[in-house]
Amino acid sequence: MEQKLMERLRMVTEEERALLAGGGVERERYATGSGFTVDREKLLEKGKLITMRPHTRFTRFPRHSHNYVEIMYMCSGQTVHSVDGAPPLTLRQGELLFLNQHAVHSVERADLEDIGVNLIVLPQFFDLAFEMIGADNILGKFLIGSLRRGGEEISYLHFRVADALPVQNLMENLVWSLVNAQPNSRRINQTTMGLLFLQLLNYTADISLEKNAFSGNGIVLDVLREIEENYRTADLTAFARDRRFSLPYLSNAVHEATGRTFKELLREKRLTKAAELMCSTRLPVQDIITAVGYENTSYFYRIFRERYGMTPREYRRR
Repeated sequence: MEQKLMERLRMVTEEERALLAGGGVERERYATGSGFTVDREKLLEKGKLITMRPHTRFTRFPRHSHNYVEIMYMCSGQTVHSVDGAPPLTLRQGELLFLNQHAVHSVERADLEDIGVNLIVLPQFFDLAFEMIGADNILGKFLIGSLRRGGEEISYLHFRVADALPVQNLMENLVWSLVNAQPNSRRINQTTMGLLFLQLLNYTADISLEKNAFSGNGIVLDVLREIEENYRTADLTAFARDRRFSLPYLSNAVHEATGRTFKELLREKRLTKAAELMCSTRLPVQDIITAVGYENTSYFYRIFRERYGMTPREYRRR
């Protein structure tokens, strides 16, 4: 990260000076009411959808929740987090931690060179990111949707992407933009977040998340990744056998997490990929049908018409 930006983030804040003098975390600085829910109105200026603050060092930040999406990025050093009772996770330099609106977590003491930034984000800030990842990206929709809704879908996403240069560049751009006021900042920041998610989708193998035994989020993420990467040959029965899961359990976990069956998700991916190929290539329709994993031409024509209201050739002409 650029030196001047790092120097600014490294500065000891007034709050941190009080902590070094023997004080503790002032709950009133962050929360209202009797519980410890960090309130966005305490941190976010009215009318803004996103802001940034350096992570508070020199003390353990106690167990708390928040009424916004939090994204933490480590600029240097590391921090140790406990989220919703899961085993502690270490967030190292260059890594990202996304927390949904209702995740409960605490952070162990950070020292001077453990420099992290907290992004305070309202769910609607992700609207442009949804548009940018495209209608065919089931995996991206699942990830961003879980963060936006909060609740029991996914408490956190931990991206181990320190070696991903495009991700690092985008995070530096986003942090710089949030530190330095500039015209059109909202659109710039929303676009940067959309680009960030597009890049992170290239590193889904480097995601860790809470593998709740009841929701099956970990294995559902693997199933969605299988659809995204191997839509031509993806088969839930073979996937369940290879991963040693019961097929009924896996099928139910996918339906509970996404609201759709594996077959429906796979069909959506194949159809949107076929539509994309019709618009971007001159491949014959029959070749496109084969390329997306279908052998029965009549069946493909029927489901394509159901989805788009026209035949593949009509779709290509329009």
